[in-house]
Amino acid sequence: MISKLKELTKDTAIYGISTMVGRFLNFILVPFFTNIFDPNEYGYVMLLYAYIGLFNIIFVYGLDSAFLKYAAFKDIGDDKDNFSTPYLSILFTSILFTATIILLRAPIGYTISLPENYNYLIIYSALIIFFDSNASIPFLKLRLERKAKYFSFLKVLNITINIAANFILILKFKLGIEAIFISNLIASALTLVFLLPTILKNFKPKIHSLLYKRLLKFGLPYLPAGLAVMMVQVIDVPILQALTDVDTVGIYKANYKLGIFMMLFISMFQYAWQPFFLNNAKEENAKEIFSKVLTYFTVVGSVLLITLSLFISELVKINFAGFYLLGEKYWSGISIVPIILLGYFFNGLYVVFSAGIYIEEKSIFAPFVTGLGALVNVTVNYALIPQMNIIGAALATLASYVVMAAGYYIVTQKYYHIHYEYGKILKMFFAIAVIGFLLYSSLLSLDNAILYRIILTISYILYILFFVFDKKEFQFIKNNFLKRINV
Repeated sequence: MISKLKELTKDTAIYGISTMVGRFLNFILVPFFTNIFDPNEYGYVMLLYAYIGLFNIIFVYGLDSAFLKYAAFKDIGDDKDNFSTPYLSILFTSILFTATIILLRAPIGYTISLPENYNYLIIYSALIIFFDSNASIPFLKLRLERKAKYFSFLKVLNITINIAANFILILKFKLGIEAIFISNLIASALTLVFLLPTILKNFKPKIHSLLYKRLLKFGLPYLPAGLAVMMVQVIDVPILQALTDVDTVGIYKANYKLGIFMMLFISMFQYAWQPFFLNNAKEENAKEIFSKVLTYFTVVGSVLLITLSLFISELVKINFAGFYLLGEKYWSGISIVPIILLGYFFNGLYVVFSAGIYIEEKSIFAPFVTGLGALVNVTVNYALIPQMNIIGAALATLASYVVMAAGYYIVTQKYYHIHYEYGKILKMFFAIAVIGFLLYSSLLSLDNAILYRIILTISYILYILFFVFDKKEFQFIKNNFLKRINV
């Protein structure tokens, strides 16, 4: 079991380092944009990117999840069949979808309340979706072959090109928000070019009919499920725009993006977790391994959650040569960050529980669970935004992730029962609740708040070491880590 966990850790580290580097580089654009653009302009950018996220799911319609499943087991067709069938399907349909969006850009712009002078941005948006959707299967192929280094290189290269283009177009050519979309389009197009060797190596100009039917049967339920998941992430934007204004959207989404620090951890874990549980599902002690994964995920995730929540307001206001991590015009929204971090943490639990759904082929439940999460998100948004403004939108995001994690847990336990280490997990959640209460109480508003925050962080880490880990785990940590730092 230890060797299997080390295998997961190795892949997680590779994906994690590259993801952290890539996302950190990409995050540079947040202070760049928020120190240059007004919340109104940034709000329209976030509005369009909300719809880009939704249409990315539509363009792939669940074939990414289906490819991951069938290419791993190879029950039908050979390697090229398993690659080419979903790839060709996405290629043909994405051409049709892109052309339709471009032709209907004027009514689409009117429907989403986009100013008419910004309608041309819809063309850029459609082309971005086209290139990204056609890169999805090649990227998954790299993951399945455990080519983590090449996968990571391409992801970082994509972000680097995007950042460089933004700086050049905005600072040198003085373009406005259109520079954001042009830069993304350039990066997405070049990334697909760099994936051509992978595409050509695995390509066969034919669709395997039996495999295609199985792919659609397994994958299509993930279309509404994927849309629901994406709605959880982006539906707050159009709702917030409708109930408040575009400036509020800009402030909300800029602070929402500070959740990237938790999202980084979730993303790097997910990249390694899916191939890991698929490749180890038939191991005799698979469920025991998966149980430990949840415990250790909760440990790492909770430490990140608490540390970031306690210190995010100080980090945001550090002055870097006249620039802040977040532009001053956006500071009024910092209070939502701990809520967003907690939401991403529950999204990570949702990812952990997804193993049973894949292994037992119970994808039929995915749209129901994620659909319920999306329904909760919309309902809570409309209920709380009028009274609590952006705090209400953040709580809606948290509520939906909690519901989805609980839903996947219930389904997994019914069809692929795993005995998790509930005592350890409950101890950590109790401590999180206590620290969360203190965070939003007057205690941390005093002049010596920094001291209190440091004490709380250290206390939580010690709490895990002495009250969560058992003797064997504590001894392992003591021998391998604590001795190195002379503790």
